[in-house]
Amino acid sequence: TALTLHHQLLGHHIDGHQHPFGHLIDTLQSEQYEERRYFNPQKLSDVRYEKLPFCMRVLLESTIRKCDGFYIKTDDVSSILDWQKQQNQAEIAFSPARVLLQDFTGIPAMVDLAAMRDALAKQGVDPNLVNPRCPTDLIVDHSLQIDYSKCAIQGPPSTMDESHGATVRSPACRPSPRGSSSSGSHCAGQRPGHRGGCTKASCSDAPSGRSAAVQIENTPLLCPFHLQPVSEPDTMIRNQEMELIRNKERLQFFKWCSKTFKNINVVPPDINTVHQLNLEYLCQVVQEGEGFIYPDSVVGTDSHTTMINGLGILGWGVGGIESEAVMLGQPVSLTLPQVVGCKLVGTINPLATSIDTVLGITKHLRQAGIGGKFVEFFGPGVQQLSAPDRTTIANMCPEYNATVSFFPVDDITLQHFKHTICSEEKLVVLEDYLKSIKLFRSYGDQSEEPQYSEVIEMNLSSIVPHVSGPKRPQDRVAVTCMKEDFINCLNEKVGFKGFHISKEKQATQVPFLHEGAEYNLAHGSVVIAAVISCTNNCNPSVMLAAGLLAKKAVEAGLMVKPYIRTSLVPGSGTVTHYLNTSGVLPYLRKLGFEVVGYGCATCVGNTAPLPESVVEAIKQGDLVACGVLSGNRHLEGRLCDCIRANYLASPPLVMAYAIAGTVSINLETEPLGVNSEGKDVYLRDIWPSKEEVNHTEENIVIASMFKELRSRMEKGSTFWNSLESAESALFPWDPKSTYIRCPSFFSKLSKEVCTPQSIEGAYPLLFLGDKVTTDHISPAGSIARVSAAAKYLQSKRLTPREFNSYGARRGNDAVMTRGTFASIKLQNRLIGKTGPKTLHIPSGQMLDVFEAAERYQRDGVPLIILAGKEYGSGSSRDWAAKGPYLLGVRAVIAESFEKIHRNHLVGMGIAPLQFLPGQNADSLELCGKERFTINIPQELIPRQQLIVQTSTGKSFSVMALFENDMDVAFFRHGGILKYVARSLLP
Repeated sequence: TALTLHHQLLGHHIDGHQHPFGHLIDTLQSEQYEERRYFNPQKLSDVRYEKLPFCMRVLLESTIRKCDGFYIKTDDVSSILDWQKQQNQAEIAFSPARVLLQDFTGIPAMVDLAAMRDALAKQGVDPNLVNPRCPTDLIVDHSLQIDYSKCAIQGPPSTMDESHGATVRSPACRPSPRGSSSSGSHCAGQRPGHRGGCTKASCSDAPSGRSAAVQIENTPLLCPFHLQPVSEPDTMIRNQEMELIRNKERLQFFKWCSKTFKNINVVPPDINTVHQLNLEYLCQVVQEGEGFIYPDSVVGTDSHTTMINGLGILGWGVGGIESEAVMLGQPVSLTLPQVVGCKLVGTINPLATSIDTVLGITKHLRQAGIGGKFVEFFGPGVQQLSAPDRTTIANMCPEYNATVSFFPVDDITLQHFKHTICSEEKLVVLEDYLKSIKLFRSYGDQSEEPQYSEVIEMNLSSIVPHVSGPKRPQDRVAVTCMKEDFINCLNEKVGFKGFHISKEKQATQVPFLHEGAEYNLAHGSVVIAAVISCTNNCNPSVMLAAGLLAKKAVEAGLMVKPYIRTSLVPGSGTVTHYLNTSGVLPYLRKLGFEVVGYGCATCVGNTAPLPESVVEAIKQGDLVACGVLSGNRHLEGRLCDCIRANYLASPPLVMAYAIAGTVSINLETEPLGVNSEGKDVYLRDIWPSKEEVNHTEENIVIASMFKELRSRMEKGSTFWNSLESAESALFPWDPKSTYIRCPSFFSKLSKEVCTPQSIEGAYPLLFLGDKVTTDHISPAGSIARVSAAAKYLQSKRLTPREFNSYGARRGNDAVMTRGTFASIKLQNRLIGKTGPKTLHIPSGQMLDVFEAAERYQRDGVPLIILAGKEYGSGSSRDWAAKGPYLLGVRAVIAESFEKIHRNHLVGMGIAPLQFLPGQNADSLELCGKERFTINIPQELIPRQQLIVQTSTGKSFSVMALFENDMDVAFFRHGGILKYVARSLLP
């Protein structure tokens, strides 16, 4: 078969020295280590090599080494060498060194592989042939929910603490449950997954005064089911127990995968988050395999995969469908990109964190229009950035639509590797090898400057502290302008920045009671403050800054109001380790920022319900309440339905706004609060200096954090080690399971490939506008009780408390299909209002999207989707394509597509069709209720124009966004999965 031949050819060429570039094989020798073989591109003696950007040199080395004349051809090598002329034109195939999966996207990928084994076994093929060909790491890190949390001890109120909307009548100890709002007088463990009974505990009164000598105490922890105190106040352990119990079926499946599939490494939950593991443990910089050393590279399904580029490792995000293809031996097909050189000059403002630098560069590059391009950083400013700073900057490249943001390895990176991945021997090998193939960057030698497609200069001294919001990450607001900007948002009409609150209602304050004390809520009041794992925790400096700020705040007598949902979910146990070692963790706890577990929580919509009194106050006043979080995802409605404004901020600024209790404040001129003596305390009074942060980081963090991670990896998980799973080559599907189900993607699999069929008489399932995200198409958060997915789960006798989230149930196609287009923020022009509903056009009935699709499928009617610009933007999410496919969608006609989502549609056999320039549904006067016929020729070619005819007699042309012959082949086969499965058939 094609796939087998590819691997046989590759192995034969390397082992038998018949490789087309065998003459480039060189040997690395030294007295300090054993000799290593490698492919040396410098032996091409081609002057164009040294002018290539460093990221393109990594692509070139891989293309040379993996060249087999089948998937990867010698012409690909020539195209990369001729990159200056071939960019945006030539197609090449790239084989990364490894694949990285997180569990939300990893579980559907592994379920597909298990289903492929079943399909091939039915055809008489050995199912053991289905294994990842490319080394794959799967990290279980996205299933944590905040069931338990401790909050701050609230001392006696200050009578002057009314400037930002809170008047406290009495002192309160603040036990704050993060789970269900159901109540009861005692807990007998009768709820599913609940361990043991509640014990009643009284809260000690908080200290009567506030001074520099602060007493740090434990606070009661409540049972999430009955709101009664439990005996053991260890929130992390309790949350981990709930996570393991809730997700046992998924974890048993992952355990089966780890034992059954070759070439896959599963990291169990509660070890680390995927991007942290990638940075701290999995990255090698230089890999060894097949008798050669070569640069590390990776494609991953986590949106933070690009962080690895900060360490000089080429990597970018792909969807679950593409990752499965790479796992099974298919290279990634890409058009040679333009590479933008970003020259960093100037000196960083001492008050600006790496997050400010990230957001400053994000805005700068977004305005430059670099979508789909590679970015490579150079210039004297690069040397001011630590390795963690670089990974934080590289993390945000999807936000300005670049594919990667690459920092070549230099002396600063090498210094970082001494504390992280490298033994002394490996460090010497790494440096010698990278220098031998000119992948090591020296900023002192101007002759090493590569040629770029264009150069953009960024002055780092122009960056000032910012936040981002209230609805989109690209809408940045200087901290000094925050109050004015928020008032403008209240005045503006409803849109990306506006809420349209009338002038007379902008001063509304709603009093409410919380745990016996009275408070006021107003527009701009902060009700959720979360320091979470997404962007920041790879960079110790910002987390330490938050901890040091918390220490100074507590010592200054400042507190956080008790109704604010506060949480601290680090991306790694090493973060807790260094926060504790540096002595700031008790002060974070004092302000309510208790470590509640490890994984993605608030950032993916897994936040707990707000107190009912808070929700009622928000609704009563129609208030624009706010969430502040330190992630990089804050789409409207994602945190909580009743929170309309969500701001991204650095961890220390999350703390600052939580203390202030409002975002409607100028932190430069207005105090955060008052101390016990009635004295105003300003942000400048408690902001830690860069010298303080750097001293703590250098002396405490770097040397210990990676040692701690390796210790955690070696110890493993007792729960995971004791977990039972099947031993069979085929997974024993449980028909009663609501988590793991065999999908129907391989039904009627045959060796023959059908010719493409035209789409006749299709109805639009949805008529959508601009910027429809993958969150709109396939939500990851909680399952609404009135949704189609909820009805299915209830039919399986599950209670709402047991629903879990869409992300956790991505291994069940029945749930995920019903959850497709289930976002409460979906704007469907067929019904004229938000929500997961659509019009069943033949009957004129408004139905759930799933119910309407079911009717169309019963009647044998194909479906399409009409959309505007940037369809499918946001996180890579394979169910955003799998769901529509199972609903019966054959094509999406949009003004433009997000690249990864376009790839997903092709990978599932759905045609991505683009309106011609200057045209859209409105200009063509489409009402969305027509029937559409799309003529697809049997000899389909890339980027071919197709004719669309409507039932009203109109016709128009669209561009079929099949970028290359491989895309066309995938579409003809009905998607990547069927393509790969057929390649294994005899």
